[in-house]
Amino acid sequence: MTLSKVVLTAAEAVADIPTGASLAVGGFGLCGIPAALIDAIDQQGVSHLEVVSNNCGTDDAGLGILLSAGRLDRVTASYVGENKEFARQYLTGELEVELCPQGTLAERLRAGGMGIPAFYTPAGVGTPIADGGMPWRHGQDGSIAVASPAKETRDFNGAEYVLETAITADFALVHASVGDTHGNLAFAKASSNFNPLCAMAGRTTIAEVETLVEPGELDPEAVDLPGVFVQRVVAVGHTGKHIEKRTTRIVDKDT
Repeated sequence: MTLSKVVLTAAEAVADIPTGASLAVGGFGLCGIPAALIDAIDQQGVSHLEVVSNNCGTDDAGLGILLSAGRLDRVTASYVGENKEFARQYLTGELEVELCPQGTLAERLRAGGMGIPAFYTPAGVGTPIADGGMPWRHGQDGSIAVASPAKETRDFNGAEYVLETAITADFALVHASVGDTHGNLAFAKASSNFNPLCAMAGRTTIAEVETLVEPGELDPEAVDLPGVFVQRVVAVGHTGKHIEKRTTRIVDKDT
């Protein structure tokens, strides 16, 4: 009996993701995104996907690829980011968007992975986050077609808190710097922000890794996420990183 969770290609790793599936997708901006897995899903052609991610990539990279191809029906994220197509689809009613405070989004994913159904937080109290009415989907005329519901609030020691529910997803897609064949993962720098949380929240978690090693080669103290949360591992090598927003300036050579 083998404990290996390795699959040979990204296409094989995502082959059973069906139309209409929910996906928790790791990464922060374009840092640490599972680019190979996203590309494989795009080539597979599934649609009507519901995505939970910190943001939706850019117009030509990351989840923006699936968005531009019309494969996403709903996105739960903390901000729109550097993606004009995301904003266009949201404002024209083509895409349903649930905006969530970044820290709350992180905790909702963690709670989902830990089996905690809900939690109270002060973030959003006294705003449409708690009171409801935020436009999840617009009508073609710009009206609000679907609005967020009001959430339960409760007083603790004289302070008001809002109840937030946990997030789980059918599949989680994450990118790790190093992983072993049992699914233990190590993340690099800023990619540690949402990749571990998304991995915990997925019922089936698929990890693309730059470097694949055998069990025991990864220092236990370097493991950021234990393999119990991971069902599939695929080695993709270094996929590179797009620059989200390039800023340049003219340099005076005489100074």
